[in-house]
Amino acid sequence: MFLEQVRIPTNTFLKYVMGTLVFFFFTLIGQIPITQAILSVSEGAFDPSDSIVMMNNLPSNQRLFLQMLPFVVSFFGLWFVCHFLHQQKFIALFTSRKTLDWKRVFFSFWIWGIASVALLLVSYALAPEEYILNFRWKTFIPLFFLGVLLIPIQTTSEELLFRGYLLQGFGVLFKNRWAPLLVTSVLFGSLHFANPEVAAFGLGIMLYYIGTGFFLGMISLIDEGLELAIGFHAANNLFGALLISSEWSAFQTEAAFVFTGQPSLWSELIVSIGVCFPLLFYVFYKKYEWSSIIKKLT
Repeated sequence: MFLEQVRIPTNTFLKYVMGTLVFFFFTLIGQIPITQAILSVSEGAFDPSDSIVMMNNLPSNQRLFLQMLPFVVSFFGLWFVCHFLHQQKFIALFTSRKTLDWKRVFFSFWIWGIASVALLLVSYALAPEEYILNFRWKTFIPLFFLGVLLIPIQTTSEELLFRGYLLQGFGVLFKNRWAPLLVTSVLFGSLHFANPEVAAFGLGIMLYYIGTGFFLGMISLIDEGLELAIGFHAANNLFGALLISSEWSAFQTEAAFVFTGQPSLWSELIVSIGVCFPLLFYVFYKKYEWSSIIKKLT
């Protein structure tokens, strides 16, 4: 069982608090290069409230590389915490299985990737005037390779932290499953509070982030591993970075299209949380023959 496998007498919640602090220490180390780059373009007049604006003065592919770098470092931070603090195998953060089920990862990745392309095509067909074709080989090819190499590391690091380390840690504290699911979903949503999308959509977009965290936590608990969540998250961010960008998106890349329309909060919530997530859940439910769903969530 994914949560229960770490419930041993020596694995206390205090260790998870310490491990989280170590994780953020590694993350801060990884942020040094992007901080230095922002200082270089701001000519030393650094204002934290304008950091996103200053960051956008960097070349887009350089900016993406620097944005991803902290997650590469924090990935090794989680390995360090697992190995030295908890003295457990790193695979225990990923899954209850003996090895990572790559078929699950790729199935989830491709099904959500195809869905992302389909949603973009439908949106473009309904309002083509809101999109600008931005595809240029010279900038897209470097973006493609950077994205394929680094974005899955970023998304996997987030999954390992929230649906792996923290979910298991709060499982040790609460001795149930529903409380860790709720707490980590709120924490995951809170992580995105500083995203530029919040300014564009308003605080209501936090429902999307928390709802997404809840969905990913739910399928991880039912499936007893992070494989499906890892695949989904990687597809969501990678296809997003490659296909579409806007002035209010967290990843402002040299994507194939630029969206110039006004963001709509309720359409985003209805399409994603109200339609796509339930359909995706049903596909996973049928394919992997899930059972005892209520028991696995409580």
